[in-house]
This record gives sequence, C-alpha cells and structure tokens, in this order.
Amino acid sequence: MASRKDKKGRVLRKGESFRITDEMYVYTYTDPFGKRRYTYSKDLVKLREKEEQLKRDQMDGIDSYVAGNADLNFMFDRYMSTKTELRVSTRANYLEIYERYVRSEFGRKKIGEIKYSDILFFYNHLITEKNLHIGTIQYLQRLIRPSLEMAVRDNIIRINPANGVIQQIKKKTQNSGSYTRHALTLEQQRAFLSFIDENPLYNRWKPLFTVLIGTGCRIGEMIGLRWEDVDMENRTIDINHSLYYFAGRRNKSSSKWVVNEPKTEAGSRVIPMVDTVYTALMEERSRQAEEGISCQTQIEDMTGFIFCNRFYEVYTPESINRELKRIIENHNSTEEVRAVKEKRDAVLLPQFTCHHLRHTFCTRLCEADVHIKVIQTIMGHKDIQTTMDIYAEVTEWKKKASLNEIFEQMKLF
Repeated sequence: MASRKDKKGRVLRKGESFRITDEMYVYTYTDPFGKRRYTYSKDLVKLREKEEQLKRDQMDGIDSYVAGNADLNFMFDRYMSTKTELRVSTRANYLEIYERYVRSEFGRKKIGEIKYSDILFFYNHLITEKNLHIGTIQYLQRLIRPSLEMAVRDNIIRINPANGVIQQIKKKTQNSGSYTRHALTLEQQRAFLSFIDENPLYNRWKPLFTVLIGTGCRIGEMIGLRWEDVDMENRTIDINHSLYYFAGRRNKSSSKWVVNEPKTEAGSRVIPMVDTVYTALMEERSRQAEEGISCQTQIEDMTGFIFCNRFYEVYTPESINRELKRIIENHNSTEEVRAVKEKRDAVLLPQFTCHHLRHTFCTRLCEADVHIKVIQTIMGHKDIQTTMDIYAEVTEWKKKASLNEIFEQMKLF
C-alpha cells in the first residue's frame, strides 16, 4: 500500500509515494515515449537526488531509460550496422576482437553506468592480465569509443566516457617502457637469417623471410605476392593487393580467402628491389623450376602466387608465425650451447612475428638516415606519425650509442 506521507509524517511531493509494506520510496514519472516508469530508494533524500537527475536529463533530452537498460554490446552492434562500407576482412577483424575481449564481460555494462575510470581499468586489465599489446588496446578503442559516441549523438548519455582514455594508457606504456614492439637488432637479424640458411629443416623458408625483411611488406601483401607483381628486370615490386584468410565461423561463403585492395591509398606502392631480395626471389624461382613445383592456389581470378607450402597452396599468416616460433626456439637452444662452447655471449632471438620483420625493415631504413618521407612511401604508412614514431625511437638509440662512443674515444671517464 502506498501513502502520500512517509512514516515520519513528511508530506511527499507530486509523483512520490511511500510503500508501507516494505518502507520503500517510489517516484513515478513518464518517459519521453509516454510510458510510465518508476525509480526506487530506501532513503527519501537519495530518491530526490534521482528525481533531480531525471529532470535534468529530460531537459537535456537525455533518454535515461535507454541509458539504464542498453548495454555496450547493444551500442556496438548498432554502430556496426551503420558501417556498410567496411571490407569483409575489416568487419571480420572488428567482430573477432570485440567478441574475444569485450562482449562477454565489459560489453554487458549499462552505458549509463560506464565511467572514464571503468574503461581505463578495463584496458589496464587487458594489458596486465591478458598481456595485450598497446596496439590491440588502440584497436579496441577504435570500436568502443565510436559506439559510445553514437550514444552521445542519440542523446542517451551526455559525454563519451572513452574520450582521452587511450592517451592515458599510452602515457603509462611510454613511461614504463613496456608494450613497445621492438625491431630485431642487426646482429639478431643476421643470426636469424644465417640459422635458417644453415639448417636443412628451415632453409626453404629463407627466401620468404628475406623478402619480408628486405621489403617491409605486410604479411597479407607478402602471401598475396605473384610473379607478375615483381619486375626482375627493373628490380621493383608492385604492391597492389593483399590476401586475408577468413576461415572463422562468421565466414558464410565457401571461400576461406578474401582479396583486399591495399589498406589505404598509401598502401598501393612500388618498392625498390634491393640485391638481397632480388637474389632471394631468383633462388626461389630456380628451386621451384628444379623441383617442378608452383603454387596451385586460385583466389578469385588470381594465380601465380610466389610462395607456397608443401601442398602447393599459399601460406596462411598463422602457419608462418607458427614456423617462426619453432625457428626461434630451435635457434636459441642451439645458440646457447654453441656460445658456451665458444666462450662468448649468446645472440638470442626474442619472440617475434611477421609484423616485427616489417618493423625491422623500417628500423634499418631509419638507421641508414633515409629521408622520412621516402620511408613513409616505401612502408605505405598513411599517417607519417607512424613513421615518425619509429624514426624517433631509432634516433634516440643512435644518440645514446654515439654519445657512448665519443666518451669512450675521448676517455672522459
């Protein structure tokens, strides 16, 4: 039973009532859609705070009911339904990473309850507990922030709690020195290539990894490279497409492969072929001719892919990274024993992926003081800041090395 007075005899305002049965204060109001809604509290002061918030929200056009009931998953799905221009591979990547890290837990939070600190703690949790790279966090931010921004534009929430979060995360990672994707040093690069060249188990991989290190291609661009894309006479490589392996449950088509245009306009580029890359490609062509093999894969209307596995099919990125892991482990175990016998420090390889080899190529260009715009063009970076970040890291390293060399030569200490 509801009363217009509470148990202390206080007269309640319009819309307020007091339930004697459970001593609960109730405020009844009509939402923007004309539906009756209720909010509750055991305390009259807190109930009136809720009333004032509701009134402010209505004056600002904020739909508090939707904010209280719609979760982040709802807004993300709504946002994705508007992205009709996305490539198949891009949409698949977005959905895959959201499903893996967001939907089952953080995605269930009501958007009206999500605060800046909630997103900050969530990203920190992914970094410290899930060991995610800062690049993956930035990728997630590109999905969460616009989803919440849509809620702002729809007048569901006032401000976007995701704004500024990634800047704070980047400050932390920069200060700690963690989560940076480092390139192989020149010594590590040479040790890696020498090991696969000398080891019969792995030497068939040398042309592929040599071309990766010598061109800075993305892995999708490399596995999609065809003989017709390389001009051996003029020594150039035309990057005009990439392959994306799409074998997940969201792929409703019969094909596991998608041919993509370059990621950005800058991605379409012609890369000069250095002598080492030229030699590697010639060796691969000679080996295939000698063994009478060629890649038999046809994707859409494309054939003649350069690199193929033992089944004469194009490699998947996952298979190459798995092989890299095996090579690294084998190299390090062999190198540790050899270094002890030779009484020297071991040259050990860090765990790295194909994308680190792209980073390694860019680093070598920076170390050689190649002009920053030339590096950007060769790498196919849309944003020169991406190139500048790598250049700045290399420059800092070179500055320290030069200073140490000067101090050593001048015997200052």
